[in-house]
Amino acid sequence: MQTITNRQTFDSTDIDGDALASRLLADGYVIAPALLDPASIDRLCGELDPHFEAASFGRGMFYGAETKRFGAVLRRSREAQEIVMHPSVLHVVESVIGAWCQCLQLNLTQAIEIHPGAPVQAPHRDQDMWAGPKGAMQYMVNVMWALDDFTNENGATRLWPKSHLANPEEMLPDEDAVSAVMPRGSALFFLGSTLHSGGANRSAKPRRGLIMSYCLGWLKPWENQWLAYPPHIARSFPPDVAALAGYRQHLPSLGNYEGQCPSVLLTGDRAPEHLPFTDALKDEHYELMRQYYDGLAAREHEAANGGRDDSGVSLAAK
Repeated sequence: MQTITNRQTFDSTDIDGDALASRLLADGYVIAPALLDPASIDRLCGELDPHFEAASFGRGMFYGAETKRFGAVLRRSREAQEIVMHPSVLHVVESVIGAWCQCLQLNLTQAIEIHPGAPVQAPHRDQDMWAGPKGAMQYMVNVMWALDDFTNENGATRLWPKSHLANPEEMLPDEDAVSAVMPRGSALFFLGSTLHSGGANRSAKPRRGLIMSYCLGWLKPWENQWLAYPPHIARSFPPDVAALAGYRQHLPSLGNYEGQCPSVLLTGDRAPEHLPFTDALKDEHYELMRQYYDGLAAREHEAANGGRDDSGVSLAAK
């Protein structure tokens, strides 16, 4: 197993979002070491500690009997609400997938604790959950936050460099994988098209990480955001966090509630029983409608004037 070298990492004291995005698209992954300050990572871990204690071990070959997971992290941690909106992270995600959607959405938040003895996870590409064509666009960007130091021994995430450029159905040799060794508080960015897996934990302690995943706003997310964060929960979120979690429309009108932006559910005790359906379209849709109605008005005017324009000249003769 190789270890990621400095070529795939960036100094957190001088974050260049464009350079991060460029490296991510070139290699399929990139690390920003120690992107979170120590106080922030301490608050996050303190809020998540009781949930890790209460979480159950997984079932099945993929999730693993030696690994704990839980989702809906934004309602379990206020610090997570800050982290999910990290400006450098959003800049990278927008740069990579923003061209294919009108707005981003949260695909999932998931905390993971790999316990000693956990075997290596089977390699996979997260984009495989969507049936659309692969290779023409990127569907998602994952950000794995290191809640502990990630090492070769404790199950650091494995990645296959440039696998996002390979046949999307191809399984690659294990010896081609690299191990995302990084200090606590670092962020590992990787594409949904990048082949990856959790590593085997050969150490004496569990290894914790937190994935925040962002995808195209018109896709169905892996985690059902409206069940994870129903209105009575989401109304306590900052508006931009609630929007990322699905309480906004993706133009034109996708994800609406009674013909309006679902953010209407976050105001007051309850939304009115009946709401006026309100346009939420792209500029090009409004322009097409204007062209249609202008043409319709011209034809109606022609018909009202017996096929002649305002000067009395036959329109048929022009």
